[in-house]
Amino acid sequence: MWMRPALRLAILALLLTGAVLATVSVTASAATAACPATVPDGFGPFGKGTPPARAKIGTGHVLTGVVLSSLDCKPIRRARVELWQANKQGRYVRAGSATVFTNAQGRFRLEGPLPPSYEGRPGHIHLRVSAPGHAELFARYVAASGARRGAVRLVLQIEDL
Repeated sequence: MWMRPALRLAILALLLTGAVLATVSVTASAATAACPATVPDGFGPFGKGTPPARAKIGTGHVLTGVVLSSLDCKPIRRARVELWQANKQGRYVRAGSATVFTNAQGRFRLEGPLPPSYEGRPGHIHLRVSAPGHAELFARYVAASGARRGAVRLVLQIEDL
């Protein structure tokens, strides 16, 4: 069948565009499947105001972490990570809180006392993580008994449009 060259080019362009979009869609789906979002774990004491920007609230335990995007599993730079941990009496006070921001590799660090257990709960740190274009995440890190170091990997879900 004979077609004008302009029409033939338009049809070819549409076919190529469709193929590229299908490839991108499959690739994005595969990346999302390989990097599932962190399941939220509670809310914590976040109604007490914004914790001060600092990376140290004491000594004895170091928590490090990385914040990634579920879209492509890439690090999120400048994600805001708010952290709260209880004191020895089981109370959440400003002295046990901090706000840190992730670096270019999506990493953060907090130094503080070993999170104490209270009311039968294991020692833990509450985290609220936010970044533009992503849903806010409430998570909890549970410290291993007596551990002086811990690490978390937090994957933020892309925000619904």
